[in-house]
Amino acid sequence: MPSLSRRQFLTTAAAATLGTQFSQCASATLPGGSAIDAHVHVWTPDTDRYPLAPGFEKRTIAPASFTPEELFAQCRPQDVGRIVLIQMSFYKFDNRYMLDSIAAHPGVFSGVAIVDETAPHLRTRMQDLAKGGVRGFRIVSGKNAASWLTDPAMTEMWKIAADEGLNMCLLINPDDLAMVDKMCVKFPQTPVVVDHFARVGMAGPVSRAHLDRLLHLSVHKNLTLKTSAFYALGKKTPPYTDLAPMIKECHQYFGAQRLMWASDCPFQVDPGHTYQDSIALIRDRLDFLSATDKAWMLGKTAEKVFFGKTA
Repeated sequence: MPSLSRRQFLTTAAAATLGTQFSQCASATLPGGSAIDAHVHVWTPDTDRYPLAPGFEKRTIAPASFTPEELFAQCRPQDVGRIVLIQMSFYKFDNRYMLDSIAAHPGVFSGVAIVDETAPHLRTRMQDLAKGGVRGFRIVSGKNAASWLTDPAMTEMWKIAADEGLNMCLLINPDDLAMVDKMCVKFPQTPVVVDHFARVGMAGPVSRAHLDRLLHLSVHKNLTLKTSAFYALGKKTPPYTDLAPMIKECHQYFGAQRLMWASDCPFQVDPGHTYQDSIALIRDRLDFLSATDKAWMLGKTAEKVFFGKTA
């Protein structure tokens, strides 16, 4: 585990000034707001133009629709002006709806795509997606996670990501954390983003062993962590303050500059939860976060990771 010397709070006057300047600048330049939501899914009921992947049926999609316009109705009242779109599983490798949404709203969206790493011309496909506003690629753990280290296609994907400055965005479970650690050791230059605290606390109370494995990943300087999906973790009940101890430890180990808030909409606005409930936990309810910490977690980290230029 990292030593206590890694647990430093960003409390200097200079840093505080920087955070204030960022907030004022972003508010002035983004009509939708200064914050960035680092994890949202969108989809359309128009399955003629954007068909579902084999194995998915329109009648099972819930909600039936969550378009950018429906998203804006949720996020803009909370001063959220930019969003990272995550390719939805039921479109699989067809990223067109996400790419079309990015193109239709210049400057608002960045994207995380899904690609078949075993198909030919992987580098070209990843480069082409980057030209369309994609800054990361989603990897979902499962039965294949144990083979990541030796899988030639996965190895190639992580190498390309390092070369191109693109993020490997991992939807994983706590049992996968040891494998992620090994991948980060093997590919230290590859930018990595871990979604939703690696689902620590999803199956029940936050496990000390699972959290320790997550905190250990802070030794990898190119890895950032999403503090997100509060509706699905711990007690799964607003105002989600039972997650405060986990967030505090993540803040102590990773620092605010490697943490980013995200809602995981539309699931965050399922009955019993609201968009405001999610952002308010970071913005209003954690007294151990300084104004500068909040500036990073609610925008600056995601801006650096998902809205900067690629390599």
